[in-house]
Amino acid sequence: MAEDTPGRSEHPPGTSLAEARPYVPGEGQSTRTVLVAIGALLLGLLLAALDQTIVSTALPTIVSDLGGLEHLSWVVTAYLLASTAATPLWGKLGDQYGRKRLFQTAIVIFLVGSAMCGAAQNMPQLIGFRALQGLGGGGLIVLSMAIVGDIVPPRDRGRYQGLFGAVFGGTSVLGPLLGGLFVDHLSWRWVFYINLPIGIVALLVIAAVLHIPTSRTPHRIDYLGTFLIAAVATCLVLMTSLGGVSYPWGSWQIIGLGVLGVALLVPFVLVERRAAEPVLPLKLFTIRTFALCSVIGFVIGFAMFGSMTYLPTFLQVVQGVSPTMSGVHMLPMVAGMLISSTASGQIVSRTGRYKVFPIAGTGLTAIGLLLLHQLDPASGVGEMSVYFFVFGFGLGLVMQVLVLIVQNSVGYEDLGVATSGATFFRSIGASFGVSIFGTIFANKLGPRIADALAGAKLPAGVTPGQLQGDPRAVSALPPAERAGVLDAYSVSITDVFLYAVPAMAVAFALAWLLKEEPLRGSVTAPDTSEVLSSNPVERTSRDECARALSVLGSREGRRKVYEKITERAGLELQPASSWMLLRINRYGSAEPAMLAERVPVPLRVITEAARELEVRGLAVREGLPLVLTDRGRDVAAKLFRAREESLAELLGDWWTPDRPTDLMELVRELNGELCGSDAEQPHNGQKGDHRRKP
Repeated sequence: MAEDTPGRSEHPPGTSLAEARPYVPGEGQSTRTVLVAIGALLLGLLLAALDQTIVSTALPTIVSDLGGLEHLSWVVTAYLLASTAATPLWGKLGDQYGRKRLFQTAIVIFLVGSAMCGAAQNMPQLIGFRALQGLGGGGLIVLSMAIVGDIVPPRDRGRYQGLFGAVFGGTSVLGPLLGGLFVDHLSWRWVFYINLPIGIVALLVIAAVLHIPTSRTPHRIDYLGTFLIAAVATCLVLMTSLGGVSYPWGSWQIIGLGVLGVALLVPFVLVERRAAEPVLPLKLFTIRTFALCSVIGFVIGFAMFGSMTYLPTFLQVVQGVSPTMSGVHMLPMVAGMLISSTASGQIVSRTGRYKVFPIAGTGLTAIGLLLLHQLDPASGVGEMSVYFFVFGFGLGLVMQVLVLIVQNSVGYEDLGVATSGATFFRSIGASFGVSIFGTIFANKLGPRIADALAGAKLPAGVTPGQLQGDPRAVSALPPAERAGVLDAYSVSITDVFLYAVPAMAVAFALAWLLKEEPLRGSVTAPDTSEVLSSNPVERTSRDECARALSVLGSREGRRKVYEKITERAGLELQPASSWMLLRINRYGSAEPAMLAERVPVPLRVITEAARELEVRGLAVREGLPLVLTDRGRDVAAKLFRAREESLAELLGDWWTPDRPTDLMELVRELNGELCGSDAEQPHNGQKGDHRRKP
């Protein structure tokens, strides 16, 4: 029997083929086909991820061209609100009607929105088209990650989802730079047009190579709840963005929006209480940790996206740098975020201690906001870089850990909805942050420009109103007046950071109230996509566990796991012998010489393991390959159960006597894929005899 037949499905010892799962992700598909499909999914994700960052450095130029600086925030907010509201719908519709078709639909919607954004002739058009783009963007993010689970076995999902996190990390760096380059050398419209060729390639590749199962999971989709929560958010965001800018705060329009937003909360609560699958389960708010993390996450999203939207305006208008260089100046903030988020997640996963990070993160972010408030036209590059880094480092410390804390505080049945709920509030906070920052900026800028130009003689065609709506008009002013207007811009922008400090102080106080509980072994650091994305995470409890166990199971396989399971099974075998026994049981046979060529285990270790299996009567030769005896199959079954128990232990109190069936199936499935696999390293690179001492 040939060793390692590609595409062969696996099932646990003691089960029949009829009892095995009917579909194994990746089964029957070559590695090349899977990699090409993953590449197309990454392109789709790249579109949505890039669009969250590439627009920021182009915004000053966009508003100069189209007018409406006071509504600059809505270019970002429209996208954020639409993608946040659409994310849970895309996830459930994909389960119900097939993800491939829905993913292609999301790409088409996104590309149509991109083309229309590029062709927009005024600010209302651009805002409307950005909302359309956001509807597609929400689908690109949630469906691309869900499809990975359809085409990749659970044991490999952690590795591939790491690639998706890398896309977000890369676009957070490249987005501002690319946005600046397009503005400087082409046109701001190419910020949107660049999506078209990338999206078309992704569409063609997905159509050609993506083959996923047609099985569908029925859902009771909470359309009404989704609509109501989106309407509540829209009313309140409109109130904060239009108040004092388009309408006085005491006008019937602004008061009406506030009253309507609050009033809609009543039917939303009633709907969520009765919904079979609520978009935001109200029972989560009875969990103290979830409620605290939701508020802290809201403030973090508020500060992060609000700041990232207006810092490029400060750099380009006040500092006078090019759009490209404004992207370069933003890199210290992104670097601080990536460094601290990665480090904090890893430290928490290894030590089990997490409370210090939200406290330190919110405190450092508040300090960062105060530092940003100190910026002025004379600030040097070094000073700005330090301020940006401190701010980003503080954000990263708390963002990564919040998701982890929420996951640790709920039962398995609530794991998926709690994760999506916590990230949902961060997304809503981002919408409010951009909106409120924009309102403060617009309310302060007009009067300050008027004061700066009081009694000054302006060049023909230049008015205070034009200077407020078109930053490029500042260059037409005489030096003295220009300095006054730039100072007005500077103070108006940096004031928004000061106004965000009280909100961050509230988050800092709430962080002290978090209760530090023992960390489950299966709670791992979220990937970068969950930290830098403005979209809420949308995964089931099973998907969350699969992601965590795939990472932990593979990591455990490199840490003497075969010594541990051999001892657990009450056997006296070399770890490499246990590994080979499970591998033969998995594939039917193994030829030692060929095996040494394809796995990272030395030939000497494999030869010793093969000899031990033969001497103990656990395997016999059929020509060159080894096959198991009846006794060998019994021993393999013991080892399989021991490995399954070691995986189950990682789940902590989720693995209760009344554990759900899908959790049991997941552990069994992942165990079958890990036992004896290429990824495992039974000898740990050590020399000598690995035999367990009696």
